[in-house]
Amino acid sequence: MNVGLCRISLRLHGTRSLKQKRQITQSIVSRVGRKFNVAIAEIDDNDLWQRLTLGISCVSNHAAHANEVISKVVNYIDEMRGEAEVIDYDVEMVNAF
Repeated sequence: MNVGLCRISLRLHGTRSLKQKRQITQSIVSRVGRKFNVAIAEIDDNDLWQRLTLGISCVSNHAAHANEVISKVVNYIDEMRGEAEVIDYDVEMVNAF
């Protein structure tokens, strides 16, 4: 079993409150989760309305497939230029057995 893990930091444009941040976060999380069938959640910067840090994980039989899915997720989020800008991301592959 291989697990692909990604921590992605985003800068949010046009947000003026935590309520607006929650709306954008929910939009990104639901779209990414549905489209790619990955686990995704906000993991840091909870009290900052202009930053969003998401954790993403993908479990697969093959490390290459998990890495491919994580890469597609990062590209998809990066293409959401109107809502958020990718500042940084880290990808890690873990072999559980």
